Amino acid sequence: MRAVVMREHGGPEVLRVEEVSEPAPGYGEAVVRVAAVAVNRLDLWVREDVGHAYGATLPIVPGYDVAGEVVEVGEGVDGIAAGDPVYVHYDFSCGRCPYCLEGDEAACAEYGVMGVNRPGGYVERIVAPARNLFALPEPVSFETAAAAGSVYLTAYHMLFARAGLEAGETVLVTAAGSGVGGAAIALARFAGARVIATASSAEKRERALDAGVDHAVDYTQPGWGQDVRRLTGGRGVDLVVDHVGAAAVPEALTALANTGRIVFCGASSGPRVELDLIDLFARQISLIGSSDGSRRELWEVFRLLGEGLIDPPAIEAVLPLHEAAKAQELLATRAHYGRVLLAP
Repeated sequence: MRAVVMREHGGPEVLRVEEVSEPAPGYGEAVVRVAAVAVNRLDLWVREDVGHAYGATLPIVPGYDVAGEVVEVGEGVDGIAAGDPVYVHYDFSCGRCPYCLEGDEAACAEYGVMGVNRPGGYVERIVAPARNLFALPEPVSFETAAAAGSVYLTAYHMLFARAGLEAGETVLVTAAGSGVGGAAIALARFAGARVIATASSAEKRERALDAGVDHAVDYTQPGWGQDVRRLTGGRGVDLVVDHVGAAAVPEALTALANTGRIVFCGASSGPRVELDLIDLFARQISLIGSSDGSRRELWEVFRLLGEGLIDPPAIEAVLPLHEAAKAQELLATRAHYGRVLLAP
């Protein structure tokens, strides 16, 4: 079968299609035919070896956020059969330690991530533990599942588990055209929040308005945090959802109301920001870090999508497997709105 294999770090040219062996399921595992896999920012960081922070095991098949059809199950697997449509969760953990039992798999000593230190989804078939397979509700397509998976889980955990979003609050979402940005907009609107978003181009701001935000602000303009405050009558927003980092945080803090909170899940523009601690404690601002969500939260995301209670993700492009380099370049340009997928 075909797979995209990365044998060294570098530019898009290191993503090469190769013939690899067909996977076979071990005990408690299943083989899934990959129908769609999302291209994520982490895929680019692993390829570029950004900060040596992700510990990629080379050679590696990149990619996570896989959706497809079960083709074979191993011994000891119940409740899953060939032909079932599934989403393949990307986290690997022992499932037995206190962290796993509490749903905090990312803290497990055996924690691993598909496409980083476990074979990923840029491939025709993948093998995974049966506990990582989530049955897809009938209305949810493979493309929607692959596009939604990690970003909707991340946004769900940020908004509800970490930031405690309540109906009637005003939320600022940075980078509306990103996967996490789009997911945060959909989930905040579902929760009954008023949503303001930032985007760099008129086209992206128009698409954010079409997605239901109340206002869309140009983050390339100096002082956009004050623009957000004016949109709230000078009060500011209750919550900021951010994964941009250095380029967004100073203005986002300006946009925050007193006793407001900002929740982070990334720092795509850089990790270091100078903060005025007197301003933070005087205004009683809360800074909240957020990482991966739990399997229970992922189940809830697919329930909401299946029942049509939240909008599905925007999909910019679906490309064939041999255009993986083109797909990553499209993501790197930031010209897209929504998700970029590969369809092996």
